Amino acid sequence: MGCPTVFIRLTGCPLRCVYCDTEYAFQGGEWLSIDYIIREVSQYKTNYITVTGGEPLAQKNCLVLLDALCESGYEVSLETSGALRIQEVNSRVSRVVDVKTPASGEASKNLFDNFTELTANDQLKFVICDRADYDWSKAMIERFELNKRCDIWFSGSFAQIKPVDLAEWILQDQLNVRFQMQLHKLLWADEPGR
Repeated sequence: MGCPTVFIRLTGCPLRCVYCDTEYAFQGGEWLSIDYIIREVSQYKTNYITVTGGEPLAQKNCLVLLDALCESGYEVSLETSGALRIQEVNSRVSRVVDVKTPASGEASKNLFDNFTELTANDQLKFVICDRADYDWSKAMIERFELNKRCDIWFSGSFAQIKPVDLAEWILQDQLNVRFQMQLHKLLWADEPGR
């Protein structure tokens, strides 16, 4: 967090989370070749690339794009909902799996089999909307022994929960998780492309 990163946002998502802040990525966009994308990202003086969406894995060429970015020498992360299989993602890619909590409205879409594929290179993110989400997330961490697999991040849903409340719960319970705030929202609000 905090490193200058190029974001490649792919269009389309099979989920409709109630707190989604990228509804503009549900449709539209433009077709670009992988070579073109590689040329475009090479103009930025950073080695960090994040492929996000929507749900990037819903795009049939997402895996090819991830491979090409890795082959070009970038440090690549993939932000995914966890509703689609992550097993075939290049092992050099850091998979950031956004576990859907009950208040997201999409918890039934979680593909828990993905948890067995996680490595120390990956991250799990829980977007917390309220205390019930927090308690559910704690239970998931314990049930699947997720702390043994990868880093876990708790992020408050912007404008739905006070960051200080989430931080206090984490401290009170001495959870082994990282607290995250959406830095881009603090800096640029909802400005697309930032």
